[in-house]
Amino acid sequence: MDHLLPSLLHWMAVLTLVASAAVESVADEGDYSWARMKVPLVVDRQTVQLQNPKFSNPRDPGTVCGIECQRNLPEPGPAELEQLLSYETFFENGTRTLTKVVLEGLHNVRNISFPPPASPVGLKRKRRQVYGLDGRFVITDKHYITSYPFSASVKLSTGCSGILVSPRHVLTAAHCVHDGKDYLKGSRRLRVGVMKLRSKRGRGRGGKKGKQQETRPEVQDDAESTGEKRERKKGRKRKNRIRRSAVTSQSMFGGEQQESKQPGFRWTRVKQTYIPKGWMGEVGNELALDYDYSLLELKRSVRTKHMDLGVVPLIKRIPAARIHFSGFDNDHPGKVVYRFCSVSDESKDLMYQYCDAQQGSSGAGVYVRLGEPSRSTKGTRKWRRKVIGVFSGHRWVDVNGTQNDYNVAVRITPAKFAQICHWIHGDSSQCKLA
Repeated sequence: MDHLLPSLLHWMAVLTLVASAAVESVADEGDYSWARMKVPLVVDRQTVQLQNPKFSNPRDPGTVCGIECQRNLPEPGPAELEQLLSYETFFENGTRTLTKVVLEGLHNVRNISFPPPASPVGLKRKRRQVYGLDGRFVITDKHYITSYPFSASVKLSTGCSGILVSPRHVLTAAHCVHDGKDYLKGSRRLRVGVMKLRSKRGRGRGGKKGKQQETRPEVQDDAESTGEKRERKKGRKRKNRIRRSAVTSQSMFGGEQQESKQPGFRWTRVKQTYIPKGWMGEVGNELALDYDYSLLELKRSVRTKHMDLGVVPLIKRIPAARIHFSGFDNDHPGKVVYRFCSVSDESKDLMYQYCDAQQGSSGAGVYVRLGEPSRSTKGTRKWRRKVIGVFSGHRWVDVNGTQNDYNVAVRITPAKFAQICHWIHGDSSQCKLA
């Protein structure tokens, strides 16, 4: 019976993925499709050098300014919006700059009216992000975990998640690298891990570490002669050739070597980090979540399919009003955790929802799956996933004097899309349409 357990677990994982894919497909049925939307252009106006950051430990933001707090604030004008979209660039050598921007074509962006806030449901204050039964899907199959869309999810060395939005860029939450006042200590040598299938044979390239341990043993007899050392070294080389020959034979004849690859992280250093100035301000004594996003530029491109950015004005207009995201929750180390849920309330900048999550999932890319505007010659529709927000995490929000907890996502607005697109391409002319 024990020998059937691995096969049973494999098929359970497959059925779970099929069920989740079916739910996702049902959630996105209908005629709603990705619309081509005009966005403003973000143009760099001035860049100045800043003092090097001091680096700090993460701090608890406490109660944050959420949707209800936002509704009591005046809408930012063009000049204030330019200040919010100005940004800092933090480089891997520890230096940073501030770039001031101007917005062009802001009047072409259409305004969206949002419904009145939903009645809040008071919940007991607990330090958790799972509501009721745990509705998360833990992806354990190594072929699914390294396939799109799950492969687009990445892990940060600071413990957060993120999502690939280009071969060299990762979108994540700003609080994963900056606490609103200063950069976190972990951002100094920030790395991003992409899940890949890797061989368990040896360590390093070509098993160099194992070979080095064999050719340079820790304990040697000082009295042995040079000739004896040379003979022992030749003997070890012969054994290594025999092992390599056996491995090659297993691989050629369908041996277990082909099955030895297991999912693991391939880490890449971050070259520079972009953070909007809107994240580095507070509303009263509360941290504003509207700009809790950051873009990381990697030192080298990764050969993994990325997910494009998108803008959806109202999630509740989508059939089933569901969002999806995958991340690396701390209670399932080394596993991709996928979830989907409905949005309970939304504003121009934020989305409230009760997607089950745990620490480690913050910074994950929130996406929806919609149809392309045009159909094929056969009349069939092509579906496409796009990132429409960033998961900020579990937050306590002041609602009419009472604290309510939500899992909060930051929405990508047309202006934020223009800014992130400008960071990716460095040329705002490529960012005229979302």
